Amino acid sequence: MEEVKSILSRIWTDINIWLISGVLCILWRVAADKSSILVYVWLFVAMMVVWLLLGLFTGRYHRSYKTMDLWQEIVWMLLTAAVEFVLVFWTERDTLALFNLSAVVAGWMVGIVAVMSFICILAKHYWKYAQNMDVPAMEIEKRSKAEVTRKDEPRSEQSIEAIHQSVLSITTEEDYRMLYEKAHLNSRQTKIVANRDRFSFLQIPDYQYLTLVDLTLLNDAKGINRRFCIVNQKLPDNGRYVCCYRPQEYMKQKILKKYFFPLNWVVYFFYFWHKRVVPRLSLSSRLYYDITKGKKRMLSKTEVFGRLYYCGFEVDEVVPMGHIEYVFAHRKMQPYPQQQLKLYGPLIKLPRICKDGEIRFFYKFRTMHPYAEYIQDVVFDEQGGMNIADKADGDWRISSWGRIMRKYWLDELPMLFNWLKGDVKLVGVRPLSQSMFNKYPKALQEKRILAKPGLIPPFYIDHPKTFEELFASEDKYLDEYLAHPIRTDFKYFFLTIHSILFKRMHSA
Repeated sequence: MEEVKSILSRIWTDINIWLISGVLCILWRVAADKSSILVYVWLFVAMMVVWLLLGLFTGRYHRSYKTMDLWQEIVWMLLTAAVEFVLVFWTERDTLALFNLSAVVAGWMVGIVAVMSFICILAKHYWKYAQNMDVPAMEIEKRSKAEVTRKDEPRSEQSIEAIHQSVLSITTEEDYRMLYEKAHLNSRQTKIVANRDRFSFLQIPDYQYLTLVDLTLLNDAKGINRRFCIVNQKLPDNGRYVCCYRPQEYMKQKILKKYFFPLNWVVYFFYFWHKRVVPRLSLSSRLYYDITKGKKRMLSKTEVFGRLYYCGFEVDEVVPMGHIEYVFAHRKMQPYPQQQLKLYGPLIKLPRICKDGEIRFFYKFRTMHPYAEYIQDVVFDEQGGMNIADKADGDWRISSWGRIMRKYWLDELPMLFNWLKGDVKLVGVRPLSQSMFNKYPKALQEKRILAKPGLIPPFYIDHPKTFEELFASEDKYLDEYLAHPIRTDFKYFFLTIHSILFKRMHSA
């Protein structure tokens, strides 16, 4: 059954290609000589049938050809096209002349079909290439408590000088002095590594060093998560890890200062697209890393912190040194279970609690830097907890363009798809994350799951400032809605429009 489906799928693809090319050629020829369109339709159908029969005869539609290489598929397609050309210009030329049809038109049909088939074959193989990142999930070995095994002894003067010269070959004297003081370079419990390849860490004995100093810029490092996880396994409990990176904000300011306005913003836009957007898209990610080998990536503070927490570290201090920031962290726990591939594209889906307590996924545009979810508690603690919009005031995880999108609800446009699916109605309480839902009083939780959530919440009418005011606002709406659903939603819809137009109410 699966083999039949595969064959029918390929045949249907070719039929669609013929439909497009046939329509183009027929319209072009009919417009030129005013011939009967029906005659050309019969020619088109006959040629398409011959093409499909040739495909079946040569085995192009057979399931086993799914495993063919790109060049094999192209050869078989070109062979079919060549046979069709021969049939058109030799075997059928007398038939074409009988109906006063041009062999050139038939040839154009075959040529357009061949080109479109070639494009489809390339697209299919590129899709397979782009989706096969070949990055298996890293297995994290569970371990018991581990203490540092090497004694804390001072290094000799010759050893310290050798380290001094080694560090100076990579960075500056000021950086060396800072690291000497904060990372204790004079101790034999400190190990310095400066290798772009993460596998150099595998040569380090387990738990021998209390501090590992990584002088390779993370912007150029291969496999950052795997690098962090290997370091996590090598360090003893509470062992320290020092890494460095060039912040995204530095590159932005450098470009904006280098060029005049507005050229500077144009240059930065393309730089940002090349270094930030292209590596995150599923269709271009693998090609980007195969070409650049992951060098000179743009990294934000949020992403570096998030990756560290994702891999079991906790950040203690950040020390800016010119255009580089040194991050001092310590091993806190085992890394999170490592996923095979984690791409942070522009579109995300988030689990939310809906009617009857059902969990549904809602779509939004990404407004935060990658790995922001792993440092949510850090930001909430830093900013004194979340606000009534399930966000933290002064949240530095949000990108600059993300703030604009949030202000004007642009990030919530994909939720229209949820509306079309019936996950939400136009007016209603906002669908909540589990963490935010748990903050609600039990009675309000039970009342909330009696109604379907909505795109336009009562939040924009009552303008609550505290959690108590938010609870009261939603409780009031739900009481009205459960008694008079249609009337209540009409009322709140027009009140929201009034609030937005005349009170300048924006999203948080």
